[in-house]
Amino acid sequence: MKVPADYYDEIYDFRGDWDVPSRCGLKIGTHNGQTYVIVTELYQDNPGTSVTYAGRKLAEQICADKDLTLSDILYLECNPDTHSKLSFYDEEYFAVDFGAADPALRYRQLSPAELKTLVG
Repeated sequence: MKVPADYYDEIYDFRGDWDVPSRCGLKIGTHNGQTYVIVTELYQDNPGTSVTYAGRKLAEQICADKDLTLSDILYLECNPDTHSKLSFYDEEYFAVDFGAADPALRYRQLSPAELKTLVG
């Protein structure tokens, strides 16, 4: 179950829960004046914490390493399509709002049309 390389521009190593070495796919770009960061789950190629469980800690590490400001980026998580028979591995994108007062509103799944509007 290999994640296709077209989902990311680089493999990003980060410190996951308990500082366990972890990795994700990373794509940073700009669309309509908005900087976006897409972190992609690598499944078995990630030895540590998933991008979802790393959450804000991962976003902060990326911002520090890439000279970005968390409040100025659009942060997206991607569960890539791995062509598995299991629907769990279907492609999904989520917009993450770390400032949401209600944790239930922190993650919002994006439709393909919404994703195209946000990142081109």
